[in-house]
Amino acid sequence: MTAESDLELVRGLVGAALASLESSRARIDDLNVYPVPDGDTGTNLTLTVRAVADAVASAEPADRPALAQAVARAALMGARGNSGVILSQIVRGVADTLAESTNGIDPGLTARALRGASDAAYRAVRRPVEGTMLSVTRELAEEAERRAAQPEPLGELLVELVRHGEEAVARTPEQLDVLREAGVVDAGGAGLVELLRGLAGAVTGETMPAAPEAASAPGPDAIHLEPSRFRYCTVFVVEGDGLDRDGLEAQLEQIGDSLVVVGDETALKVHVHTDDPGAALSLGTGAGTIEGVEIANMHEQQEQREQRLSLVPSVRVKSGIVAVVAGEGNRLLFETLAEAVGTIRVVSGGQTANPSTAELLAALGVLDADEAVILPNNANVRLVAEQAAEQAELPAEVVPTESIPAGLAALVVYDGTRGAAENAAEMAEAATAVATGEVTRASRDVSLSGLAIRSGDWLGLVDGQPVAGGDDFAHVAFEVVSHLLAEPRAVLTLLTGDDPPPLDGLVERLASAHPELEVEVHEGGQPHYPLLLGAE
Repeated sequence: MTAESDLELVRGLVGAALASLESSRARIDDLNVYPVPDGDTGTNLTLTVRAVADAVASAEPADRPALAQAVARAALMGARGNSGVILSQIVRGVADTLAESTNGIDPGLTARALRGASDAAYRAVRRPVEGTMLSVTRELAEEAERRAAQPEPLGELLVELVRHGEEAVARTPEQLDVLREAGVVDAGGAGLVELLRGLAGAVTGETMPAAPEAASAPGPDAIHLEPSRFRYCTVFVVEGDGLDRDGLEAQLEQIGDSLVVVGDETALKVHVHTDDPGAALSLGTGAGTIEGVEIANMHEQQEQREQRLSLVPSVRVKSGIVAVVAGEGNRLLFETLAEAVGTIRVVSGGQTANPSTAELLAALGVLDADEAVILPNNANVRLVAEQAAEQAELPAEVVPTESIPAGLAALVVYDGTRGAAENAAEMAEAATAVATGEVTRASRDVSLSGLAIRSGDWLGLVDGQPVAGGDDFAHVAFEVVSHLLAEPRAVLTLLTGDDPPPLDGLVERLASAHPELEVEVHEGGQPHYPLLLGAE
């Protein structure tokens, strides 16, 4: 095979795996009770595979070792959560094995690749636990090895591995008490089988049967579970030279649990549950340069999961949400918040990409609700949103949010059982209570509000007005935060853009200057603004 055909094959397989995971994301999120019931395994696996899909979509043809390295690195850098980090090592094990072959993929090579995946996954976890995606990966490797000598087409082998994977997932409650008590199968293992289901469908060209009922719906015992003794799921990348994985892992183990540190001497991916994300980040900056910081409040995630599983409406919700959102990470944040208590349709758009009235009307037309609330999340979208509300066939209200952080603040008080007018009034009040800011690049030399800013400098804005500028990102961002905290605020949300600078300098300054401030970091993925900020 040529480098071009290898790349096209990888693009097709990754795309099929991603599509399968995306279609099952919500179901897998709801199964998630281990290691903590924060309901994000499906989302984390999906985002990890999406990072690989994005990387191969823009990759140039290369030899197999280079292509394998690119895929493995994309999985490592894009890994989200505990499950995503483990998946990145499964991907690395497969990629390293396939890179050694110059021929096509046959049952023998598949078996070696899955064994490499299993070994890499077990090495990644300090204290491996059976009944998780680790044991499902191992059982897939064992089954592939048993069938390796059989002369069967690759598609047939993958179909059989999906069936065997489903059986392995069904056995996970027998291996892990928390799953048996909750009445669910392991979410990570279920997600891994969905990924494999997508691969099998791509190779055979046939639609694979859906997951069996045992892996489809959590029972009532899976709803109310004890939260993690730690509050924050903290994920970041450390880059440098001669990185000491074991040393960093030993230090991090002193401040949390659910610890996974993977990578090599030039890049390490860290996942840890802790009450002190700042301490974890400080350890990272002591080892190298950190980036890709992701901090999530697991206790809030569990509350949202419980609300989502407890809410079983017999009819459509009274009012739903149509939101204009830029960035894949932001889209998932909006969906997660809204779907916990109602329903939502997200329309892609924002700065320089304003959606049309027709696009908003189309979203309103398929919204599964009797009434609607529209969140424009951009000043330039507000007029279009008002036109759509006037022309919609169902009653619709517009909450005049002018930023994504304001839209998220509004969503916190949304309740699908209420009417649109009642929701809109309370959501508007919540949106106005959040102070918002942005950090972007100046497109030209300009003097604004007494600030002399050169083209290419960082430009900090608060509520649309310039407050800081210069070539030091951390300084400009910190000045924005200082303005946002002019009035007492308890929570600061940071949404990183599609090409964000490292946050280590900013996070360290925030921890030192505002130790009482709760800081949440999410990868928003929005264009044009490397950082969006909201304080409430």
